[in-house]
Amino acid sequence: MKLISWNVNGLRACLQKGFLESVVSLHADIICLQETKMQQGQAQVELPDYLPYWNSAGKKGYSGTAVFTKKKPINVMYGLPQEEHNQEGRAITLEFESFFLVNVYVPNAQEGLKRLDYRMKWEDDLRAYLKGLDQKKPVILCGDMNVAHKEIDLKNPKPNRGNAGFSDEERGKMTELLNSGFIDTFRLLYPEAEGIYSWWSYRFSARAKNAGWRIDYFIVSERLKDRIEETAVHTEIMGSDHCPVSLKLNMKQE
Repeated sequence: MKLISWNVNGLRACLQKGFLESVVSLHADIICLQETKMQQGQAQVELPDYLPYWNSAGKKGYSGTAVFTKKKPINVMYGLPQEEHNQEGRAITLEFESFFLVNVYVPNAQEGLKRLDYRMKWEDDLRAYLKGLDQKKPVILCGDMNVAHKEIDLKNPKPNRGNAGFSDEERGKMTELLNSGFIDTFRLLYPEAEGIYSWWSYRFSARAKNAGWRIDYFIVSERLKDRIEETAVHTEIMGSDHCPVSLKLNMKQE
């Protein structure tokens, strides 16, 4: 089974930049998108082999997630259990026979860390939610987590220390999550890989210089460790300030 996750930074714009060709070329069973910035029906997304599930923000042109799956899930849940987190379309959970898939667009702490307190609450509530799901069946978590966990995960760690996405608080919450029975699949397979990033600022020719951050993840329950076949960061694919990431697991999308 192959899954891809991609922050498209506006799906309507990305559709004009080769989105369909790119996702079709990756041959995924499940496609998870973040920052769609649209309501379902605002654009024609021609993926006839997939069933679509959308969670759009109340505020138009902002945030939002979507999942396209070839196999119909048993159940679909939108948002997190806490209503305070459900105004921005940041989470979708699909339940299948042998796993839960959770697609998230984690809130940015913003400049000056002005939204850090909310981000910390989101992190704690998400972790509790995932642990609850994990008691029932294994979890596959993917999306834009808006944090570079270690110094190896961004080009310029020292000047970015304390900035949104690389604050000690955000990095600590990622550590807490991974210590709660979950695995960062990329770092499991490539513990020492450097210069592999999934997001680049549109400023200062950052992508051309590969001055990026790895903030898009596939994180899975520890008991799926032996089922991980491959994970990749598709830096060659354009169309957004993020690139897609993918995961192949030795399990059926039952």
